[in-house]
Amino acid sequence: MSFDGLFTKAMVKELSILKGGRINKIHQPYKNEIIMSVRANGRNHKMLISAHPSYARIQLTSEAHENPNEPPMFCMLLRKHLEGYILEDVRQIGLDRIIVFDIKGRNEIGDISYKQLFVEIMGRHSNIVLVDKEKNVILDSVKHVTSAVNSFRTVLPGADYKLPPEQGKKNPLESNKEELLQAIDFNSGKIDKQIVEHFAGISPLVAKEIIYQSGLPNSSTLPESFVQIMSGIKLEEYQPTLIKTDTKEAFYMIPVTHLKGEEILFHTLGELLDRFYFGKAERDRVKQQGHDLERLIKNEKEKNELKIEKLKETLMDANNADRFQLYGELLTANMHMAKRGMEKIEVQNYYDDQGGMVMIELDPRKSPSENAQAYFSRYQKAKTAIVIVQEQIEKARGEILYFENLLQQLDSASPKDIEEIRQELAEEGYLRMKHKRGQKQKQQKISLEKYISSDGTEILVGKNNKQNDYLTNKVANRDEIWLHTKDIPGSHVVIRSKDPSQETLAEAANLAAYFSKSKNSSSVPVDYTRARYVKKPNGAKPGFVIYENQQTLFVTPDVEQVLSMKNT
Repeated sequence: MSFDGLFTKAMVKELSILKGGRINKIHQPYKNEIIMSVRANGRNHKMLISAHPSYARIQLTSEAHENPNEPPMFCMLLRKHLEGYILEDVRQIGLDRIIVFDIKGRNEIGDISYKQLFVEIMGRHSNIVLVDKEKNVILDSVKHVTSAVNSFRTVLPGADYKLPPEQGKKNPLESNKEELLQAIDFNSGKIDKQIVEHFAGISPLVAKEIIYQSGLPNSSTLPESFVQIMSGIKLEEYQPTLIKTDTKEAFYMIPVTHLKGEEILFHTLGELLDRFYFGKAERDRVKQQGHDLERLIKNEKEKNELKIEKLKETLMDANNADRFQLYGELLTANMHMAKRGMEKIEVQNYYDDQGGMVMIELDPRKSPSENAQAYFSRYQKAKTAIVIVQEQIEKARGEILYFENLLQQLDSASPKDIEEIRQELAEEGYLRMKHKRGQKQKQQKISLEKYISSDGTEILVGKNNKQNDYLTNKVANRDEIWLHTKDIPGSHVVIRSKDPSQETLAEAANLAAYFSKSKNSSSVPVDYTRARYVKKPNGAKPGFVIYENQQTLFVTPDVEQVLSMKNT
């Protein structure tokens, strides 16, 4: 992972701005994540501490997070022991991914109290542990680890706090060329793995960079490359960098050239991590919270696709209506030839220019006249069925489009958006909402995503059908500009201007393309028109509109532009 021991060292330097600050507020917006507000050096700083199994990290952040109505127990404990306390020191344990906050304050009876907050960034084993410094006793942790899970160290309230076992690796920042040569066996191969095994704080990402910068690694080039990279890190010559390739993104506090991708530079590590994790952790949370919705929506979509297949078969039968009419007329004309008890009869087809013969199936239990009437009845039913089946097919196609829209909305939804989608599905009759007896359902306020264009114009985006309907039908002025991807599921976008600049129009089109099913495509068509020309048909599904007098722009979604407009 990119967040290795060396990156942790760089992060501790950035977090040192918090030293001497007062902890004002603590929130726990999600199960494994803490937001701590610290007042230091005349400013409020927001620190994110995450023990997420895939996105564990610690950083200063500017991202907004929605807090639960009721704080979790761990959050309440942190508030009790840390709010109002002074953050005396921030330090790293060796070159491990462990950061310690030394915290001092007065407890409820006024005595001086010392606490320590240990942040262990270790992948799925990551944890946040609050410790009574004087007793070295764990007060609580965001994750509990019993002796059955880890016999070496128990992480439970009341247990002594013990650091993870040392690995006995060398400190690369204090190692010279000779020590590197002693550790590496060039004949064994896999030199990057050898570097990781022998030196603390180095991730495979950095090891590969050392090898890449050394060219063909040997006893003369590898030590030079190793020392050069480590010297820069030791001198804290950091340049937070995001590396984008065709297949992935990576980050580090220095450029990583071996990935050969596009490099985006940032002023701080916090800004870098906000960008790298933009939407990633949230999409993971949404996937967990909305897993049942995704399954329901996909099942409904598949049911309608199967329904269309069956309706098409019915339509093929219905298209035989003319044949049923022909059989009825031919039977009527040849009534004298048919007898009760016959199973079929061959007659001449008077309507065929060639005058060919036609074999007609008969019901032996019916008279010739009843057989003819049966064919005329099937003709009438088939004619009626064509209209009904075609209507049912169109209705099923509308349902499929509706569910495709919902799947797209799930892909870019926030946890709050998930609840609005859940409520919509309940209102449409696809889902039953569970309510506690006697508890009234709260009417949730609909909020919209707000972006600012480069010339200062406000642009609003709906992220789900409720938001789209609210934006288009309630918020947008009749002469403001409305945008949507052409024939592609996506968000409604409104420019709060009657005459936007071409630059703002292009930026709004980028938002419409980004928040659509084609966010990873190029040259995405985006229609735009005035809101007055956008109508919602009677009885239409949520989020569905028709529009006219549109023009079309073609844009390639640019996430960097979306982020810059969001953070303006």
